[in-house]
Formats: sequence, structure tokens, C-alpha cells
Amino acid sequence: MKKSFVPPPGPPRTLAVAQLISRTGDGAYYVTAALFFTTVAGLSPAQLGLGLTIAWTVALVVGVPLGHLADRTGVRRSAVIFFACAALAVGSYLFVRSFPLFVLSASLYAVAQRSGSAAQQALLAGVVPKEQLTKVRAVLQASYNAGLSVGAALGGIVLLFDSRGAYLAAFALNSAAFAMAALVLSRVPSVPPSPAPAKGEKPQPVYKDRPYVAISLLNLVLVLHVPLIDVALPLWIVGHTEAPPWVLSVMFIINTLAVVFFQVRVARGVTGLTSAARYVVRGALLLGASCVVFAFSGSGGSAWTAVLLLVAAAAVQTMGEMVQMAGTWEISFGLAPDGKHGQYQAFFGSGLTIAEIVGPLALTGLLVYWGAPGWILLGALFVAAGLATVPVVRWGERALAARNAAAGTGSLGMSDNALVKD
Repeated sequence: MKKSFVPPPGPPRTLAVAQLISRTGDGAYYVTAALFFTTVAGLSPAQLGLGLTIAWTVALVVGVPLGHLADRTGVRRSAVIFFACAALAVGSYLFVRSFPLFVLSASLYAVAQRSGSAAQQALLAGVVPKEQLTKVRAVLQASYNAGLSVGAALGGIVLLFDSRGAYLAAFALNSAAFAMAALVLSRVPSVPPSPAPAKGEKPQPVYKDRPYVAISLLNLVLVLHVPLIDVALPLWIVGHTEAPPWVLSVMFIINTLAVVFFQVRVARGVTGLTSAARYVVRGALLLGASCVVFAFSGSGGSAWTAVLLLVAAAAVQTMGEMVQMAGTWEISFGLAPDGKHGQYQAFFGSGLTIAEIVGPLALTGLLVYWGAPGWILLGALFVAAGLATVPVVRWGERALAARNAAAGTGSLGMSDNALVKD
């Protein structure tokens, strides 16, 4: 396991180190942000929620144009600049004491973080061989969760002190982490920028790539499991089950540690678009099954029965998450044309941004207010989106092959021989 967890030397290891450093700062930020902004910065909970919604909406709107700009100017340079801007944004929080300044800083942070992540994915596609992309992406995800875990532990220490100085130290750590990650990313080999369109040639933006738009919309449904544990599950546990609130911590630990130690191993079976589509289906079925178990956890009985059902559901959900994500990583890279990974990854990643904006409200209404039937409907949505992935991937590969043929290239992206075999 240790050998599979450590990324191979060269660019993959450098990217993993940058991921680990930046997400360690983010982990401390996530744990302490709400209390910092409401107790130190003086914002009301309503102002905090509204400001963050505005910020992530801005990031959603400008994400694809900035991704296109990264393709044209160089994805390594863009990733470094975006991470440096994220460092400045978090650092500015130390001085924010009004709502307008908070919205400005939060918007800069959201744009820099999301665009930096998209540029980092495009950089990954440029420096790692196509057949290794999913494996390396799994390593980066493990580094992501490991960093969040370490940062969350540091954030817990801050909450233990619960002082203004401790909160300021957490935000200073996050700012320094982004700055250090930017420095690390500058050591990754550069990727040549995509050439400008020839005279008279009309560039095709990602919005006009209908198969890619469709697969991104399906992914939006599948990543609704991300905001699930933050908002809907705590309310479900308290309002609909006999389980004690501390079970949520156990579920979070299961999810985090499983991804750290098993994501790379799970992703080994993804070797191309055919296997990737199958993985998405399997992951969606597991996510659907976890929803059924979650629904039964509110059926009454003893507290320990509810705890066992919730932990079992969390384990199934985590396995489904790892399998589904391994498949969608391959698809997001494999269906993107060369030289356009910046805008394509930005567009694909916008699904997660939308899920984080609308997911809490939608999931709260569906699960907390509707109860068990809401869980069953959510599970059905997961399964339907997973099953629809197979024909959409075939459609996308045919479209990519046609574009490559028209451009005079024979590349089919990361396919398993045009979805014929693995």
C-alpha cells in the first residue's frame, strides 16, 4: 500500500506535494472559517451565507473564460498565478471587517481556488502520459484528503483555544500554504500554450461540445454526494434518527481515511473510456444503495441500530464515491481535445461548484423535509445518471474521433480502442 500511495518521481510527485500543502491550509480554513467570520470579522450568519453564495457564483461565471485564458497563456504560469492570488485573498481576510470587503475577498478566493484547480488539472494532462492520468489523479485525490485531514486537526486545535489570535494564525497558515504551493508548482515542467486559431478558423468553445456538456451535467448529479455530509446528513441524524451527533465524525473519518489509503488502488481498474464508464455505473449503483441504507437509518429502533446503519451507509457511499470519481476523471480528460484542457476542466469542475451552491438547499428540502422517500429519489437519480453515462461517453468519443479526423490527427484521447475492448 505504501508503494501505491507514494506518487512516482518527477511531475506527479511535485503536483502531489503542492496538493498536500494547499489542502492542509484549506483544512484549517474550513474548520475555523464560520466562527472566524462571525466572531472575529463581525459578520452575521446571513451575511456569511450570502457572501459565500455570491463568491462561488462569480467563480462559476468566470471559470471557463479563465480556463481558456490559461490554455492560451500557459497552464503552469496560470496555476502559479491563481494559487498566489488565493494566498493574497486568504491573507486579506485578516483585515476584513465589513460585508462589502468580505464579498470582494471571498470572490477573489473562490475564483483563484477554482481556476487554480482547473489549471492544475490541465497542467497534469500536459506533463503526465495519458495512460497514467487516472492513476496520478487518484494519488492527487489521496493527497487532497490527507491535506484536509491534517489541516482539520490543526483547525481543531484552533477551536480548542477559541481566541482571536488562534483564528488569525489559522488564516495566516492557509495563506502561507497557498503561497508555498504556488512556489512548488513553479517547479513543474511548463506546457506549451495552445496555438491561436488560424486565420479564418472559428474556435469551438466547450459550450458547443454537446457530448461534453451532457457528461458534465450527469457529473453534476453524481457529485451531489459532496455537500451531503456537510449539511443534509447532520440535520438528518439529529431530526430523523436516534443516533448521537458524534456519529457524523465517525462517518467523516471513514470517508477521509478510505480515500487517502484506497483511492489509488480503486482507480487501477480504469484503463480507458470503456472501463471508466463501467466504473461510473458501479459507483452510481453503490451511491444509490447507500441512500437506501440511509433511509432505513431513520426508521426508529435503538440508537446503536441507527449508528450501525449510518456507518454502513457511509462506508458504501465512500466506496461508491471512489469508484465513481475514478471513472469520471478518465472521462473528463479523455473526451477533452488536446490544447483545451484548461477550459474543459474548468467547465467540468463547474458541476462541483453548482453542487456546492444549490446542493445544501436542495438536499435539505429533499431529505430533511421529505424523509425516507427523498433518500430513495436521490438514490434513483444517482443510478439514472450513472446508467446514462455509458451512451453519452460513446457519443463523446465518436464526436472526438470525428474532430480529430477532420484535423488530420489519429488520436482518440484516452480510449480503449474506441470503446471496443479494454
